[in-house]
Amino acid sequence: MHHITHHLKDQCNLSAASQHEFLTAAGTLSLSPARLALWLCQDRIYAAHAYPRFIAMLISKIPFDGPAVEEELNRETLALLTAGLGGMIREVAFFEGVAKEWGLDINGMERKATRDYTAEMARVASVGSLEEGLVFLWAMEQVFLDAWKYAKSLFPPESDSEDNTANAIRQLTNNWTTPEFEGCVQKMEALANRHFARHHHGHSHSAIRAMESICARVVELEKMFWPENGEEARSSSTAF
Repeated sequence: MHHITHHLKDQCNLSAASQHEFLTAAGTLSLSPARLALWLCQDRIYAAHAYPRFIAMLISKIPFDGPAVEEELNRETLALLTAGLGGMIREVAFFEGVAKEWGLDINGMERKATRDYTAEMARVASVGSLEEGLVFLWAMEQVFLDAWKYAKSLFPPESDSEDNTANAIRQLTNNWTTPEFEGCVQKMEALANRHFARHHHGHSHSAIRAMESICARVVELEKMFWPENGEEARSSSTAF
């Protein structure tokens, strides 16, 4: 099975995470500013701290030697991961700018769901193989892309009466649904498939089960990463 991601899309219910109620509220522009700010605070922790460490650990797993055809794949993998790292640095600055422009306070507490997510990223990058890390990376980015495309599909026509939160949601969503970002996710998917095929030439049930477990875990973590309705009201006084 060379295209492991095709199998994972069929087996893992990505929409359970990419069509969460939080995204429905975002798409209908009914999300409260406090709830959006709470999510942005968590995403900044993920993007500014956990993601760079995750990528760095994957880079350290790229082999230094091997046949020429494998070295070409290794170089492409390094190029994609370093580009993703640079892109994430720009992303953090972007949504911090959006938060400042539209008056969103993103200096809140870290949620338990965020700690669980970042701990799993560290675990997979530390003890997992390179291809497992790349599948984890692709699954994260695929769900993120699908999530904001779903939210955008619900947008009402623009109105001059929209408030700051609606403007922020539109700005963020438009940035996360560009053809450029979709192209990056497709490149991640292609690399994950090529690495899986390089190490598993036959129909390896154990390898497939391992990838299914990784994808299912990403969906589980992504579902928990979206703050539930009303959670923002408790965030100022309760650690969760």
